[in-house]
Amino acid sequence: MKTVPSRPYLLLTPGPLTTSDGVKEAMLKDWCTWDEDYNQLVQDLRCRLLSLLNGDMSRYTTVLMQGSGTFVVESVVGSMMPENGKLLVLANGAYGDRIATIARTLRIETIVQRAHDVEIPDLTLFEQALSRDRSITHVAAVHVETTTGILNPVAAIAKIAKRHNKLLLIDSMSGLGGIDMDISGMDIDYVVSSANKCIQGVPGFGFAIVKKDELAKCEGRARSHSLDLYDQWIQMEKGKGKWRFTSPTHVVRAFYQALLELEKEGGIPARETRYRNNCRIVREGMERLGFKPVIPEQYQSIIITSFYPPQHPAYHFPRFYQELKKRGFVIYPGKLTEAETFRIGHIGDIYEDDMHQFIRAVEESMYWTN
Repeated sequence: MKTVPSRPYLLLTPGPLTTSDGVKEAMLKDWCTWDEDYNQLVQDLRCRLLSLLNGDMSRYTTVLMQGSGTFVVESVVGSMMPENGKLLVLANGAYGDRIATIARTLRIETIVQRAHDVEIPDLTLFEQALSRDRSITHVAAVHVETTTGILNPVAAIAKIAKRHNKLLLIDSMSGLGGIDMDISGMDIDYVVSSANKCIQGVPGFGFAIVKKDELAKCEGRARSHSLDLYDQWIQMEKGKGKWRFTSPTHVVRAFYQALLELEKEGGIPARETRYRNNCRIVREGMERLGFKPVIPEQYQSIIITSFYPPQHPAYHFPRFYQELKKRGFVIYPGKLTEAETFRIGHIGDIYEDDMHQFIRAVEESMYWTN
């Protein structure tokens, strides 16, 4: 286990998450947004992201965007949709719902195929919707829905969308970097993610990996000046790494370090193996202690797991949370509206020994069993 004395606790969350010493140290140097060294680093970062996802550099490009992951989603939705476009959102949690909310706020015609939070989208209904409504131009879906931790079948979704000649946006906020993904093979048009997820950087910007020919059609479409994905791309291309507006330099440098560390670890396959092992230890340990997972194992992602609380009158999540925090671990409250749950993340600079220690901390924190 890696121990850092200055770290009061480990974040068992889906981001922000626990970062390495190297990522933290990368933020100790100041950078100028106009400096050639910094802009070259941005260009290298963009290329490394494409390589990470098997993105064909002749077909795809990477655009970085200031703000949280939601900012990037809004940038893509608001820039990719033509005035007469129609968006179908496959939703089974809060983040699919958020895509629909963004689109409707931007006055984009939107329909939602909503599955229950603990179920994957119904692919038969999805195909029927595309066959029935030829006016649908774009489809959006979430890769890992961290409302519950469910893993959605993006390869099958992409296959259906492409069979009907629809443009496809995949929100891989909590999957990219931790779950292997071949965007060229799946022919995905837009993929979005954030610096502070599986690549293990810190919050401050997100990015979109986009087909160049589709992005070229987005000129003048954006519903926001600041979140204009096309203009951001053009500036980065012409300026060789220069952003339109002030970039989060320290965060970018930390993310670059995180990418180097991902490569050193063995790339996505090695990180996926580590996360999978973290998930297994937590799921088995929590079940042994009497906590029931929300998601059936066949749909469970390796990113985060939701659990139902114990059915005991003395249980109170805020106290349980504080007991765990005192022992060095921070977990997430649930997001389900119809049932109380809590969530435990398996990503970040955390390892097998950390997970075993966490299970011991949970057992010590079960005050209601005393």
